[in-house]
Amino acid sequence: MPPEALIQLSVFLALTALVALATWLHCRKATRSTESTRDYFLAGGGLNWVFIGGTITLTNISTDTFIGMSGSQTLNIVWWEISGAIGLVLLAKIFLPIYYRYKCTTVTELLERRYNNKHIRATVALVFLIGNIFIFLPAMLYTSGLVMKSMFGLGDTLLGLNTVFTVGIAVAIVGAIYAIFGGLRAVAISDTYCGILVLGLGGALVFFALNAIGWDFSGIPAERLRLFGESTDPIPWPTLLTGMVFCQLYYWSTNQTITQRALAAPDLREARKGIYLALFLRAPFIPAMVVIPGLVAYKLYGPIGDASYGRLVGDILPHWLSGAFAAAMFAAVISSYNSVLNSSAALYVCDLHQRYIRADGDIRRLSMTVSALIAIVSVFLIPLYMGAGSIMAVIQQSLGIFSMPVLSAFIVGLLFRNVDARAVIATIAFGAALYAALTFGWEKLHALHPASVPRPWHFLHIMGVTVPACVAFALALNRLLFRRRALFGWDQETPAAS
Repeated sequence: MPPEALIQLSVFLALTALVALATWLHCRKATRSTESTRDYFLAGGGLNWVFIGGTITLTNISTDTFIGMSGSQTLNIVWWEISGAIGLVLLAKIFLPIYYRYKCTTVTELLERRYNNKHIRATVALVFLIGNIFIFLPAMLYTSGLVMKSMFGLGDTLLGLNTVFTVGIAVAIVGAIYAIFGGLRAVAISDTYCGILVLGLGGALVFFALNAIGWDFSGIPAERLRLFGESTDPIPWPTLLTGMVFCQLYYWSTNQTITQRALAAPDLREARKGIYLALFLRAPFIPAMVVIPGLVAYKLYGPIGDASYGRLVGDILPHWLSGAFAAAMFAAVISSYNSVLNSSAALYVCDLHQRYIRADGDIRRLSMTVSALIAIVSVFLIPLYMGAGSIMAVIQQSLGIFSMPVLSAFIVGLLFRNVDARAVIATIAFGAALYAALTFGWEKLHALHPASVPRPWHFLHIMGVTVPACVAFALALNRLLFRRRALFGWDQETPAAS
């Protein structure tokens, strides 16, 4: 191995080990709660606002974020990050007080309480699990493999396997160790320490990237520097008023992976402080970190898509910094991976196993087993994402199949009383079918008959149509099939589920 590569690898391993050591030292001093589910999945309610802000920030950004957004190579894509600030405010002001009032461990517990039915809770938990296992976890492993392959100059094979697949296995193993043995406490603490690396070195990449083009964006086509997108851009400006609102509301306020971190505070006030810290970290730093590298890569290399971030890192970073940057990217994907893995275990244990199989038992052992199985499945799903044109487009478009119907279930539950849970469960299936037909089905028909079938709407517009359609369908079904009249009333108390 050349001396330069040895130094790069040594720095990478040293920083990765340092984060693990710091996390272990912090966790071993923590007191354990006597309530096992709260301790394992909500860190015993003992996370302070610094760790909550840190873990929310780093859970949201991973290699799929860096690669996907940079891969668009346009300024317009920054709206995903800008609009995320609105989602955080909605979580802090509207949803979080409700979760704390109901003392929820999972967001789906709120649905059980609102509808007085455990089956709606289990249905939504199962939907979340399918999304985590088939979309988020394998996509994170795939993009981490792409980045590491570029940064270390690896070939197509490593240890006799496809390099991307091999790196994905390594990420899954390390991420699972945090999630399985440490629970949310270890995940949140490691996220915060990793966040220092990611923000610092991600910002350094922006500086070196701008320096590489002399801080001059001339030569980049004007349409790629357009903030308010037209119909051909990744985010046309009208979508900011339709599906983007619902997308951010779902992700930040009803998504177990994010809200679980905010629920781990000792009280609502501490949780809100953590969310505001995450908001402060996002607004000035994250948009530049995910957009500027893609624009610079376009000027240097042309339209190279998802290869932009890795190639830029390999070409412009000083060699002495590349090992540290690799550690930061590894930290980013580990933090997001173990966060989703931990929240998936919480959904299974609290919403499915305890409700239908066995209410007691060794929560820690069960969670460890479930997390290990999910990690193994996610590794074998990595090949599904190999060859994807744009990983961000794949994730965001696929997300709508379950995110919009689930968001509709929360909206109906919070805005109306006397709604039969069976109507909402049927609505989730209806919404998934409607969204799939209006996106993938419509696209297929247009491809087959371009002259007679118009071009499909942007998937964000379809999200904007799906939510009100689902709400209307649920209320109509509730009235016509189950003979119950829905009563409007924001978040009024209902009897606890039996």
